[in-house]
Amino acid sequence: MSGPLPARHDRAPRVLVLDGFWNKALAAVRSLGRRGVFVTAGERTRLAPALFSRYCRRRFVHPSVERHPEAFLAALERELQATGYDVVLPMELGTQLLVTEHRRRLEPGARIPFADADRTLRVHDKGFLTAFARDHGIECPATFFPEGPEDAAALSVDLPYPVLVKPRHSSGGRGIRRVERRADFVAAYAMVHARFPAPIVQECLPPGGDALGVAVLMNFASEPRASFAYRRLREYPASGGPSTLRESIRDPDLRATTERLLSLLGWVGVAMAEFKVDPRDGRPKLLEVNPRFWGSLQHAILCGVDFPWLLYRMAVDGDADRVTGYEVGVKSRSLLHGEVMRFVMGPERFRLRPALCDFSIPDDVLSADDPWPTLGRIASLVALVRDQDLRATVRGGSPCARRCLRENPRLMSGRRGSR
Repeated sequence: MSGPLPARHDRAPRVLVLDGFWNKALAAVRSLGRRGVFVTAGERTRLAPALFSRYCRRRFVHPSVERHPEAFLAALERELQATGYDVVLPMELGTQLLVTEHRRRLEPGARIPFADADRTLRVHDKGFLTAFARDHGIECPATFFPEGPEDAAALSVDLPYPVLVKPRHSSGGRGIRRVERRADFVAAYAMVHARFPAPIVQECLPPGGDALGVAVLMNFASEPRASFAYRRLREYPASGGPSTLRESIRDPDLRATTERLLSLLGWVGVAMAEFKVDPRDGRPKLLEVNPRFWGSLQHAILCGVDFPWLLYRMAVDGDADRVTGYEVGVKSRSLLHGEVMRFVMGPERFRLRPALCDFSIPDDVLSADDPWPTLGRIASLVALVRDQDLRATVRGGSPCARRCLRENPRLMSGRRGSR
């Protein structure tokens, strides 16, 4: 995937945005559509917010990526040939893995500006990433790498409780078990291991430190082209999950650290790193890197870092201009369903500041300029109830990712000891 695309002066640029169920797909559709791009939104159901947007010019309803991957690929290949896209943007990890795994088959029809599937799985592996980061001078919580239940039992004596048993491949806090004492550790580890083989064990940082995110775009030479830092003010679940309220911050040091890490990893495309400030020393510790578009993508666009547009330009031109500045102190939220669920489930619901009814804060979905995706988000609950695969993806369990791991067992190789 080298060199720019030949110029097409006879029509508007065309981009296919997949995974239209997610708010980040809606953000990409709006971003590109407002810039004059002909945008198609794809999903396995019509009941998806991105497909309701006024900036969605075409709807691509396809077979399930998870249950029928070959049928999905065949449908995607036909869509690319029939419509003539410049770029394809998969928004979810499972779709991204499948598309990049079959790059040679698909890329004659459009550019796919993402890292290869093997590298993506490596970066997504919390065990590999933690060891790699610490080897290159990036601070992480103390981490242990048992190879199975017997090894975990031997390690249990010396662990710094409380600890977290973390799947190597999951997102949004899913599958993580917190263990307060040694007596409960072996059973908790075995429970996670049965579903997510060879999980890592990591110290639980004390409460009180900020949760931070850094989103980055790396070009085809693994050089940074944009980065954006933010503070997570609220999450759902409150114990650890996607951000529902966040605020942009400057933090040039943390951005430089993330850019250096992704450059060392040979990364291409977008990614988002998560950090937690350790209140014992006031320093941010790396938790994981999501090697894909992230849920609060609209926040970066709102602040002036338009990652979908920059990635599109990189794909068609071979590179993108460096973006270094953005608005700081800007807040945004995800009302549906994140802030609503936080309100319903949280005992502090009436003490939340800003309050749930404060509509002065920009939202990921609600928009006077583009109101119909709000109905699409509500309608998507019907699809969620009816679609087992969609529910599995929402819970963070991607069959595509698990299939890739089964076919590439070397990617599950662990590292013993602690770092």
